[in-house]
Amino acid sequence: MRRGQPIPLFFLRGVLPFAVTAACPATAFAHASDNGHVLLLPTGYYLVGGAFAVAVSFLMLALVPAAALERIWRSRLPLLSFGDGARTVVSLVSFAGFASLVVAGFWGSRDPLSNPLPLTIWTLLWGGLTLLQGLFGDIWSWLNPWYGPWRVLSPLFGRGTGRRLVERLDLLPAFLLFFAFAWFELVDPAPADPARLAWAAGGYWLFSFVAMLTFGYERWSRSGEFLSVFFAMVARFAPLERREGRLFLRWPGAKLLDMAPLPASGVAFVLLTLSSVSFDGLARTFFWLGLNGINPIDYPGRTALIFISTMGLAATFVVLGALFLLAVAVGQLFARRAPAGAAGLLVWSIVPIALAYHVAHYLTALLVDGQYAVVALSDPFARGWNLFGTAHMQVSAGIAAGAQSAWVLWNCQAGAIIFGHVLAVIVAHSLAYRLYGETRGAVLSQLPLTLLMIAYTVFGLWLLATPAAG
Repeated sequence: MRRGQPIPLFFLRGVLPFAVTAACPATAFAHASDNGHVLLLPTGYYLVGGAFAVAVSFLMLALVPAAALERIWRSRLPLLSFGDGARTVVSLVSFAGFASLVVAGFWGSRDPLSNPLPLTIWTLLWGGLTLLQGLFGDIWSWLNPWYGPWRVLSPLFGRGTGRRLVERLDLLPAFLLFFAFAWFELVDPAPADPARLAWAAGGYWLFSFVAMLTFGYERWSRSGEFLSVFFAMVARFAPLERREGRLFLRWPGAKLLDMAPLPASGVAFVLLTLSSVSFDGLARTFFWLGLNGINPIDYPGRTALIFISTMGLAATFVVLGALFLLAVAVGQLFARRAPAGAAGLLVWSIVPIALAYHVAHYLTALLVDGQYAVVALSDPFARGWNLFGTAHMQVSAGIAAGAQSAWVLWNCQAGAIIFGHVLAVIVAHSLAYRLYGETRGAVLSQLPLTLLMIAYTVFGLWLLATPAAG
């Protein structure tokens, strides 16, 4: 915002133009580097090809009998059986590791690329574990640092009270906490500062643990602890499914068809996972900075952009939510029916897109910062230790630099985005058939949502290559 410029003018010149262009979640190179980039690739071919792939998948689905598609989705291949006996032990070990990381945040290196706490949380947990959840299922239910301590201490506190209050709130606590997390990651001036992150992570663990003792572990994990809610959502995309102690192999995204419609707060949560990544990709582009009167060549830093970034993060969520609900409502007009819970059911089709954008967005950070994490974990307190034999490993930042690397990364990111949207169209079509019970109504209802997904594809691929400031 220019000095002396009134707030209403800021909204007219900044948020409203953004609302028109931010019709979809976006991706960009993640946090592996603070340098700007301009990707010189023939992106026009990718934009047209991506949109064409999504459109063709919709047209093909209109010709496939719904019963045949249903049989494909329901197919399962049994693999092996295993129990939950070690879950408490694994969680206790995870808690011990988490506590050590918090201590390292306070007393380890001040350099975010040498301290294991920011590297573990922002790269290995938020970037890497999300990918593993989408591939292998709900690993987080074993790895989270709350379950083991809760199992040990919960007998001293009873079953917990206030469960009915949490049930009435649905997923509202998780939504609010996820928004606070997104604000801290994307807007706070120093989210990677080790001591600052240690206070935030330690305080959040304590808050969540008290809530679990108060309301019950299962209830708070499903309604309030946003990491558990997010990772469980992503795990429903995974081709591996565990039922009654047995592991099955299914088609990616098949488990989404088994889900019940989400309440309004659940719809908001899923859309927020998309909009936060969207704004993260958009926030440093020349386009966004130019809209707000900022010279992208002379990037002023996060502190100068707190108000603008906060408004942008909120506006992204509002715009994407409005577009999704509008697409569902128009689809109901086309189908001439308005089944209950349509938005709550169809929002599950957004999960493949959310996962695809997350993977594309954090791919570079995983490749580069992941190496720094391996080094830092061997010497967590900067005492010259070499616990895992990796303290002196040479970090190869060149894996994400150069023309050849840019070409490979671009194609991996673009492929993830296109695949995510195509699968989302297939999932949405099957969910629509579940809503309407016949092919014609399902196809007509999905026309607006498919157009929105095509817009997501085009915008996401464009944002991958658009100039971004450092």
